[in-house]
Amino acid sequence: MIVAEQKPLDEIVRMISPYENVMIIGCGTCMTVCDAGGENEVSFLHDALRLAQTRSGTSNHNFYELTLKRQCDPEFLELLEERVNGIDAILSLGCGIGVQAIAEKLADMVVLPGVNTSFMGMTKDTGIWDERCAACGACRLEDTAGICPITRCTKGILNGPCAGTKNGKCEANMEMDCAWIQIYERLERLHQLEKIRRYYPLRNFRAIPRPRRIVSVAGDAGGDNNG
Repeated sequence: MIVAEQKPLDEIVRMISPYENVMIIGCGTCMTVCDAGGENEVSFLHDALRLAQTRSGTSNHNFYELTLKRQCDPEFLELLEERVNGIDAILSLGCGIGVQAIAEKLADMVVLPGVNTSFMGMTKDTGIWDERCAACGACRLEDTAGICPITRCTKGILNGPCAGTKNGKCEANMEMDCAWIQIYERLERLHQLEKIRRYYPLRNFRAIPRPRRIVSVAGDAGGDNNG
């Protein structure tokens, strides 16, 4: 899932200041799960913005609420067209993809980001999410026993461990487990330790062409694949 954090209230207040009628739009999937932009967060932010107005002695904004099942899906964005009449700006509590999807759908509408998109991760505990994937486009989890060294090693080492690990901990953060020790132990448990002896050339992430695109076989109607 994509993990994000809601922007500070003062930053949001600054962004919406030029606009009178603002629609706050939440996302019913990833942003709901990570408590950054679901229906509840839309309502809480609405209340917080009204309170900020009261405290500042101004009342120059009207706020409207809407939560889509997914902001990144054109199917659900169709609902927006009939709801944005009279709206001056949209404050999206979706990830960066959602913001761009709405902006593409509504070419004449100001679309503002209400959250800072952080990473792709997994739920560790209640209210805790850990980064697990960098979307590097060259997954090698088969070789590393399902543990990603790019995200779980502070240095992103592809051939590890480094010389700084001590008692299974990372030298950069002694409270964090060394990813390569975890990889070694899991490979040993799976009787696949020969994989850790392989050498993988360093990757030049700057060489990744952007923007990337993937066209599925089922969805390919003869268009070009630019990714």
